[in-house]
Amino acid sequence: MQALIRAIYPPQCVSCDALTASEFGLCPACWRETPFITGLCCSKCGLPLPGDPAEAGVLCDDCLRIARPWAAGRAAMLYDGNARKMVLALKHGDRMELARPGGQWLLRAAQPLLRPGLLVVPVPLHRWRLWRRRYNQAALLSGALARLAGLEHCPDALIRARNTGSQEGRLRDDRFANVQQAFRAHPGRRARIAGRDLLLVDDVMTSGATFAAATEALHAAGARAVFVLALTRVAKGS
Repeated sequence: MQALIRAIYPPQCVSCDALTASEFGLCPACWRETPFITGLCCSKCGLPLPGDPAEAGVLCDDCLRIARPWAAGRAAMLYDGNARKMVLALKHGDRMELARPGGQWLLRAAQPLLRPGLLVVPVPLHRWRLWRRRYNQAALLSGALARLAGLEHCPDALIRARNTGSQEGRLRDDRFANVQQAFRAHPGRRARIAGRDLLLVDDVMTSGATFAAATEALHAAGARAVFVLALTRVAKGS
């Protein structure tokens, strides 16, 4: 039956609908247009850096200047080219099926951060934005990652206490000010957070302001250490 289904509906590229060898994959052309992060990267935010991939604890210029409240971080792709196209389709185009391959790409990027007992949590949307969009793309990604990694998932660990609006177009300092104290731990989830190592997941990291505010809320709830993971990382000039 599966062979018949595949014959009638052959696997297609999740980006361009070209035929592929497996489901929920990219065709060769789209793979080449997708800027996956490989090699040496910043140990705090995952930005790719020049140098020997074997180096440890290397920081980018932003992470040297800005205090990051999380322990370490990674990103799967640069927010450019085909990666940007897919993030926007997931976020605004109801392409929820993109969370499945997104989880696989996150899993590969997250390898240095994974450890037993890690609790996976997404950056939350404000309830009004969630009502309009009907789903939280970060929760779809974090759920896919948790399933693949065999980790515990808590999709409502955090609450976005106020509607911060979009960060797009804001300067770096404005981004940090906009999300200050915007998050708090869900009262019914504090026991699951306290004393745990957490992996905080979102679709895009730009300045790191949202990750910082969410991390501080998790620390306030008693988290032992917070690691951050983004599907895409915005680089200067992209």
